[in-house]
Amino acid sequence: MELFRALAALAEPPSDGASAARLAESLALGTPPMASEYTEVFVFQLYPYASVYLGAEGMLGGEARERVAGFWRALGQTPPAEADHLSSLLALYARLVELEEAESGEARRAGWRGARKALLWEHLLSWAMVYLDKFSEIAPPFYRGWGELLSKALLEEAATLGAQDALPAHLRAAGGLADPRAHSFEEFSQSLLAPARSGLILVRSDLNRAARSLNLGARAGERRFTLKSLLGQDAAGVLGWLAEEAARRAALHRARRAALGQVAAWWEAKAAATAALLRELSGEAGEAEARQ
Repeated sequence: MELFRALAALAEPPSDGASAARLAESLALGTPPMASEYTEVFVFQLYPYASVYLGAEGMLGGEARERVAGFWRALGQTPPAEADHLSSLLALYARLVELEEAESGEARRAGWRGARKALLWEHLLSWAMVYLDKFSEIAPPFYRGWGELLSKALLEEAATLGAQDALPAHLRAAGGLADPRAHSFEEFSQSLLAPARSGLILVRSDLNRAARSLNLGARAGERRFTLKSLLGQDAAGVLGWLAEEAARRAALHRARRAALGQVAAWWEAKAAATAALLRELSGEAGEAEARQ
């Protein structure tokens, strides 16, 4: 599973130029990225941590990270400080494949295979394909190629190991989008920006794209403040734009049902529900504006 180790290494900040060049050459990815490219994608836009995409808060840490750390402990390992970092998870996956292949006893070999399958479905496929969909849209060429390799490798592993019987615990624990008619704006915006609750990933470049599409001014700062500023300028238009974005994500999830089964269906349903609520809110906002 050297491919997973190489992909894991490239999900870390580039430090050793010679090592990165060797990995890039071995994977036919071209010229290694500059540190600024890594920072733009992995730090400013798409944090490579499972907890951001699986947690109810849409933030680092929390219950989602603890659930991942618990998996490490179940394997008899001390969880690293960033147990849910994509690089750590891919490296762990590669190690489980090695342990399975090196084991001569049938029972122990089956045990390692079960652990490998659990890691794949519970802590990687539960979020990584959604992450990589967005990644392919905003990453520079080198990292786009990296993402394509990872996506293909994960889907091949899913086909090899077969589907998991139960929906991942991360997804079972997730709530839905907070309706701003019954909750505060803070709750609504937090849930909208938490992928496991809204079914879509919204990054800074998405909000800037919405502003350009609607001829609005995008306020610099955290996504929550940018979103609030956009809604203050044109609530009906912004909510409608977000509804279409959610519907587009639902279609992407739907297209992956054959490969990911109930995981893809779960993400599709979540995004479709978000699209429906946002359309309703957009219509109400438009009516309110017309009455003024």
